[in-house]
Amino acid sequence: MTQHHNPEPTANFIYDIIAGDIAAKQVTQVITRFPPEPNGYLHIGHAKAIVLNFDMAAQFGGRCNLRFDDTNPTRENSEYLGAIEEDIHWLGFEYGDPGYASDYFEKLYQFARQLIEQGDAYVDNLSAEELRRQRGTPTAAGIESPARSRSVAENQRLFEEMRTGSHPEGSLLLRAKIDMQHPNLNMRDPVMYRILHQSHHRNGRQWFIYPMYDFAHGQSDAIEGISHSLCTLEFENHRPLYNWFLKRLKIESPPRQYEYARLNLSHTLLSKRRLQQLVENKLVSGWDDPRLPTLRGMRRRGYPPEAICAFCRSIGVTKVESQIDMAHLEYFVRERLNKTAPRVMVVINPLKVIVDNWPGEGEWLPAANNPEDPRSGKRTVKFERELYIEQEDFMMEPPPKYFRLAPGREVRLQYAYYLTCVEVECNAKGQPTVLHCRYDPASRGGTTLDKRKVRGTLHWLASSEAQPIELRCYERLFQVSDVAAAERAGSRLEELLNPHSLVARSALAEPQLARHPQEETYQFIRQGYYCYDRVASVHERGPIFNQTVPLRDSWSKKR
Repeated sequence: MTQHHNPEPTANFIYDIIAGDIAAKQVTQVITRFPPEPNGYLHIGHAKAIVLNFDMAAQFGGRCNLRFDDTNPTRENSEYLGAIEEDIHWLGFEYGDPGYASDYFEKLYQFARQLIEQGDAYVDNLSAEELRRQRGTPTAAGIESPARSRSVAENQRLFEEMRTGSHPEGSLLLRAKIDMQHPNLNMRDPVMYRILHQSHHRNGRQWFIYPMYDFAHGQSDAIEGISHSLCTLEFENHRPLYNWFLKRLKIESPPRQYEYARLNLSHTLLSKRRLQQLVENKLVSGWDDPRLPTLRGMRRRGYPPEAICAFCRSIGVTKVESQIDMAHLEYFVRERLNKTAPRVMVVINPLKVIVDNWPGEGEWLPAANNPEDPRSGKRTVKFERELYIEQEDFMMEPPPKYFRLAPGREVRLQYAYYLTCVEVECNAKGQPTVLHCRYDPASRGGTTLDKRKVRGTLHWLASSEAQPIELRCYERLFQVSDVAAAERAGSRLEELLNPHSLVARSALAEPQLARHPQEETYQFIRQGYYCYDRVASVHERGPIFNQTVPLRDSWSKKR
């Protein structure tokens, strides 16, 4: 396995456990795995799991397997397989050929036959409702099924008939025979196999029975030789069941399972089922909607994969559930983009400026593509008699500490000249429509020989060069920080959506953005970071840019 980035050893309890296992010679090679179900697109919660599993393997010289948990043909789609692989590569991680739980169906079937022969599993014919009723509750013991006393021979016959499709879908189940009075509900004769007359995306109609996740999980890890099975906390109560199967099947060198807290991010949802609800109810435009926490959405919005990985590493690995503010993720996005994003000038609310003393033809001036990266080079921007600046960069009667343009005040134009406002044209309502200004020819490049102090620096566009583009500006998808808590309190999901989460605005930009935009993220000077949206632009027949993040956390300031 190779990896695009190999971080320094991370201090967390998982790292300490693995280091201890190696020191005690209980493990000779560290092998982890990322086992997604191909029933949806990955989100940033999955990114945390990906980063953890690949990092742990890399830091101990091991490897991380990608294994698709494709045990439920009713929900799986080959479309998701390619998307998941693409997202993992996009994050910067490499792996060998992906594995599939379906690769092990025959081996899992033989494991199940072994448990039947040992008297540790039986075929049951309870309905789903009867199964729930007889399972009991955390305070009341379960009820043993009459089928529990079936002979080994009868169970073998019925299980073989289940495999060959001799029984209707849902009519029979294979259950582990453990303890219906066990305090852990997962140990009360859990279901191992169910009948599904469904076509599998890889095996077609070869199988009529499919293993449950709780049975396939531990055995698939064992087959692959996984040394450390890292799971989120909701699987902690399932670990005794996984260990029971491994022990009864006499698996040598069984995987060690350790649990950690999953990622909870403010103002959004990290549940594939709930995200699917948003998509199916058309509350968002699709799985790649830039407002969603899916990796597809974040990629379309312009989030750098390096920033996502840095964020995942920064939040640590603990056993304590907590919520991370979205602003923390945005901090890492800004940090990365500040170093890599090319700069361009965009005016959103244009106000015309006429430079009265400009001599004539336009002048091309050098402008840095990214001052943080000297290797990024320079471009040229045109300066001429008619310009556009932002309306908010001019005030007739400015308050204290307002350092932008006003009547009689001088400012610096980025990359260009010092400019002084000498006259203002207004409409009938007294609103400025045209500013007449004078420029200082000695201030080319935004400097002067006398070194006089000018505190305001404005971005601008030449009128003849300004090209129309559309901006899609984003706020949080939900109005509340903890969406799940709000739902538990009685709010409907639709009521919690932020009506201002997407606002489309027109703007004027440097010509390269409209004519030859690259599918990358730019810093619009003094505006924020924006990414060219190829999908929307093709559909709308015009250049559209998604706001990645503002230059600072305006959301928190606004609140």
